[in-house]
Amino acid sequence: MCGLRLSSVRTLFRILLGLAFLEALTCAAHAQGAIKAKHGDWETRCETPPGASYEQCAIVLSVVDQERPNLTMVVIVLNTADRKARLMRVIAPLGVLLPSGVGLHVDDQDLGHLNYLQCLANGCIAQVALDEKLLDKLKTGKTMTLGVFQTPEQGVGVVAPLAGFKEAYEQLP
Repeated sequence: MCGLRLSSVRTLFRILLGLAFLEALTCAAHAQGAIKAKHGDWETRCETPPGASYEQCAIVLSVVDQERPNLTMVVIVLNTADRKARLMRVIAPLGVLLPSGVGLHVDDQDLGHLNYLQCLANGCIAQVALDEKLLDKLKTGKTMTLGVFQTPEQGVGVVAPLAGFKEAYEQLP
């Protein structure tokens, strides 16, 4: 029983470290922090989260809807805490409808949606694990459209450029 509890505590600790890293990256995406590399509009940012023994890096893109300048979406691609998989997280502004998730299109091809995990003070986080099919689409695509709903009737698609994604992804440590 104690082994199970210790394992659960470790898992919870890793999740909290990941959320702290996400929060730090989210803030860094809006601030003028140090950038390790830049490929097209994609930036590589690195942080050492509190309590972590190594630097964690992610590629980050921030896009603003041209028709609604108050609608900003941040895309973050990073390794999981155990470094066995990569995730794509999208931070949408507060006030979006959560049941719909974030719609994902690459070059007008519908690739499903990302489910929201939680909302923090600076936005709501949706996430998907990057599989080979999605990764290939992102690497070869020209644009990614992130769809959110502000009301049940009003969907908004924010267009994000994919130029530089492949290079940034392939250099992500």
